[in-house]
Amino acid sequence: MRVNGSFPVTLQDCKALDLLATTVCMLDQDGMIRWVNNAGQSLLKRSSRSLEGMAAKNLFEDDQAFEHAFEAILHGEFSSFGLMGSLIQNQGQEKLLVSATLQRLEQQAWSVILEVREIEQHTLAERNERLIKELEIHQETFRNLGHEVKNPLGGLRGAAQLLEMELSDPALQEYTRVIIAEADRLQELVDRLIRPGQSNLSLSLINIHEVCERVHALLKAEYREQITIVRDYDASVPDMKADMAKLLQAYLNIGRNAAQSLLSGNLKNKPCITLRTRVLNRHLLLNRMHRLVVVVSVIDNGPGVPEALHDRVFHPLVTGRPDGTGLGLSLAQEYVRQHGGLIEFDSVPGRTEFRILLPLDAT
Repeated sequence: MRVNGSFPVTLQDCKALDLLATTVCMLDQDGMIRWVNNAGQSLLKRSSRSLEGMAAKNLFEDDQAFEHAFEAILHGEFSSFGLMGSLIQNQGQEKLLVSATLQRLEQQAWSVILEVREIEQHTLAERNERLIKELEIHQETFRNLGHEVKNPLGGLRGAAQLLEMELSDPALQEYTRVIIAEADRLQELVDRLIRPGQSNLSLSLINIHEVCERVHALLKAEYREQITIVRDYDASVPDMKADMAKLLQAYLNIGRNAAQSLLSGNLKNKPCITLRTRVLNRHLLLNRMHRLVVVVSVIDNGPGVPEALHDRVFHPLVTGRPDGTGLGLSLAQEYVRQHGGLIEFDSVPGRTEFRILLPLDAT
């Protein structure tokens, strides 16, 4: 057997890889599959003959994400690269949620080794449950703190107003106006911390692309020619019952975060945001199996979420920007969670994707 058209792979090497329970594919420098083990043939439900010679990116629903990862590996930006996505099985008839790892190889018969593992539903459930518990704890803490702050804040504002009435010097009145303005700003911040848990959903039948189009129009108006905004919609997404105002706010918060990240970094390429929709079949979401789940994504080519914030990005008051409040993603997560959904993200320099997952049909 030959790999990359020139270097032989020994029988012993092939037998060792065929003993693995995980999928292993050998890729050449063009990203073409040159060898796949038995586990890979079983997972993909295709023979090695039909797989060898095809582009590895075609195995994944999000072929652009895979291509970005492969180029980063090939050009030495990373020695290994992990991503999560949907694997296309049985020649496009089925999809499976997997984690994939790309590893660059030096002086070998192939350029990159691709390892694919199925993400077990219980693993996904544990991750979702852990995230939700963390968010609930933080939200409850800040709601309690907000209630404690509201009363003295109101007293502070009232005292400043009374003081302003007693002062005749305009210069001194300017100080009281600053106190009142800052008290109002803090009051608004407190209200935003408290409000999500107190408000109910106003449900109506909507199409998620109405939300996407509104966000597209708002971002386009706000950032004009500074950022290229691409729409990539799945027209098969059915209508759903949801609170359009809350989903709009959640999606807009994510979109604005992406835009601000793009404009704050020194990019080699023109800043670009992609608004994308897809549908997942039989997906576990917040410990419930749903027959259909819509995935609404914001993808950007910015510097990415700092590694130190990956585990805390949805926590209130956590931000990577000097001028940020740290409430945008926290509120977005809360609004989506009220719909029985969840926001997830993957981020590396050059590609960040935030995904809103919303149930369309529970089983």
